Amino acid sequence: MDEKPKRAKKVIVVMPAYNAVKTLEQTLDDIPRDWVDEIILVDDRSRDDTVDLAKKLGLRVFVHDKNRGYGGNQKTCYTEALKLGGEIMIMVHPDHQYDPRVIPQLVMPLLYDECDAVFGSRMLGGRPLEGGMPKWKYLANIFLTALENATFYMYLTEYHSGLRAYSRRYLETVNFMKNSDNFVFDSEIIAQGVLHRMRIREIPIETRYFPAASQIGLGRSVIYGLSILKTLVKFKLHKKRLAKFEMFNGRDG
Repeated sequence: MDEKPKRAKKVIVVMPAYNAVKTLEQTLDDIPRDWVDEIILVDDRSRDDTVDLAKKLGLRVFVHDKNRGYGGNQKTCYTEALKLGGEIMIMVHPDHQYDPRVIPQLVMPLLYDECDAVFGSRMLGGRPLEGGMPKWKYLANIFLTALENATFYMYLTEYHSGLRAYSRRYLETVNFMKNSDNFVFDSEIIAQGVLHRMRIREIPIETRYFPAASQIGLGRSVIYGLSILKTLVKFKLHKKRLAKFEMFNGRDG
């Protein structure tokens, strides 16, 4: 998988950024550029010099006029990448927490149409605690993942990683613009994919936890967990036709 294939699909890295000036360049240095056609950065009204640095580094930059949240940032990322003709979209956080050197492993299954999305899994990586993940976050991850597997009738080792690749088919099928502007966007877009029978694969990854890496604290994590539970309930109700939620309809209606 280290050998670069002949690519017939346009690969775009999208970077949802907020106050990433300290880590952006280091993250870019780790991106294998021969696997990527273009990199775009969407700045969510940073209070530092992220935008200036991104432009200096030659990225295509989009700037929100106000802070729209992590999910809102992803909406812009994918919308703009699709407009640019992207066929494989890889989300890379510019805080250098996730290692983008695994991009070849993310891209290969999508190049050969073996699946519709590839997610990095810290659990498959085998050493999440050694990488610095707080134990409470590790245990919460395991608990929520078990609930999600039981709800979706599938098996993934993790649903909460921020290193992901989506096919154009996936993003054009699910109605991601109806999702939350907050962190639960990541779980909602998976629930949508499951409902629309998207094929999902995982690869092992390792993560770094350090002061400059973006993390949510315990309070916001509790809200995030409750939001996931709400998403699972909505998914079940919609699937059993006991209620209807617009977010689970396809983009064509």
